[in-house]
Amino acid sequence: MHIVTDSGMDLGPKQMEGIHIHQVPLKIELDNKTYLSGVDINADEFYELLTKTDSLPKTSLPSPGDFVDLYKKLIEEHPEDKNIFSIHISSGLSNTLQSAQTAASLVPEAVVHFFDTMTLSGAQGWQVEAAARAAQAGWPVEKIKELVGKVRKVTETIYTLPDLKYLINGGRISHMKGLLASVLHIKPIIGVDKTEGKYYERSKQPTFKRAMKGLVNVVAKDIPEGTAIRVQAASTANPEGIEFVRQELNKRFDCHWLSDSTVAPVLGAHTGLGLVGLVYAPLADYPTLP
Repeated sequence: MHIVTDSGMDLGPKQMEGIHIHQVPLKIELDNKTYLSGVDINADEFYELLTKTDSLPKTSLPSPGDFVDLYKKLIEEHPEDKNIFSIHISSGLSNTLQSAQTAASLVPEAVVHFFDTMTLSGAQGWQVEAAARAAQAGWPVEKIKELVGKVRKVTETIYTLPDLKYLINGGRISHMKGLLASVLHIKPIIGVDKTEGKYYERSKQPTFKRAMKGLVNVVAKDIPEGTAIRVQAASTANPEGIEFVRQELNKRFDCHWLSDSTVAPVLGAHTGLGLVGLVYAPLADYPTLP
């Protein structure tokens, strides 16, 4: 079983150990130059570029041809295994899954199984890791889907950010609502709805520091304080923000931290610098990975 995903996913180095996945990159356009996220440009390089330009980046999804090339390559190199588990960024936030499905119809020699993570970034990464470890253990596809579905069900992701102009530019929030929030200096706390896989507002605060504290309050709405939780922090070049949130969260929960991750460039193109986010789940509810 081959695991295929996209560059809307984030995984820490330790999570990548011992697993093999294939990523199809989304694209970023900035200052009239196009980059393949995670291929031509890594996160540190991208966020450094953002500090040196007044331009706002644009993103685009992989073409069906990009997926066709990878699916065919996998089957040609491994003719004994025609099964592909293609697991992608939320269909509510990107048409990447649709592009992959179109590609599969053009590669009939491959048996492609699709899974919509209904999320992105680190939360998508948790599902991808589960799929990869189950595939490596030789699990059948239905059992893999069941495991990944459990991870999706128990996992939440939230983030806040200091500047809304990137979300407005990328169409992730309405222009009018975003401008109003910017004028009023409101900092939203954003989650991803599991029904439609779209962004929704979990809370809002008048300052970014209070919004970072507010992340912890949102976790406390979802999970009783004192609970053991599996948790991972991510940022767009804001390690100080991560540390602040970590200290606040440790005061209220029994935190089992995964290594921090840096948000992928194609996602950071929609948020800009300074974002701080969390992926979390009750430890007792999180399924054991093979």
